[in-house]
Amino acid sequence: MAILAALGPRGPTPRTAPGELAPALVERARTGDAEAFRALVLHHQEAVHALLYRLLAPSGREGQVEDCTQETFLRVYRALPGFNPQGAAKLSTWILTIATRLALNELRRPSLVVPVAELASLPVASPHRADALAERRALGQAIRDALGQLPPDQRAVLVLREMHGLEYAEMAEALDLDLGTLKSRLSRARAAMRAALEHHHG
Repeated sequence: MAILAALGPRGPTPRTAPGELAPALVERARTGDAEAFRALVLHHQEAVHALLYRLLAPSGREGQVEDCTQETFLRVYRALPGFNPQGAAKLSTWILTIATRLALNELRRPSLVVPVAELASLPVASPHRADALAERRALGQAIRDALGQLPPDQRAVLVLREMHGLEYAEMAEALDLDLGTLKSRLSRARAAMRAALEHHHG
């Protein structure tokens, strides 16, 4: 399922979350240090933006990605004093949990937007590469379309696992699911994506 990386909004995005910030910096951010919080945002903003894009764009809600990114960090700012650095959740997972729940709430709202999002145009370096680039665009769009057909809850588990590398326990915590339900949901999402891609290549 690594092919799903074709959905990256701003070029390649690492599969895993960025490394954790130094505990001292996190503690400064928790106690209201503005510079420390700015460093926290800069460290995690690409992963948050990518997650929200992958959850919202297939439903035609690209226009909400920036707003949801800002809202995520506003909620992080408000809740950070209560975050326990010695707790079970890593800071990166905790932040992605906030973003995921925000995206799912957005996807549950009625929308008048028709999902007609297209992948950004890729530059053609030379004529002989045109066919390969066209195929990549077509495959990326097929993946986007297939993701858009998934129920939001299935889309969330697929994105968190395949694109952000969260462990099952982290995903269960983020989505407030038991492991059995989570694995079943992920299995159904993977099967739907495989079927969609087989149809694309068929």
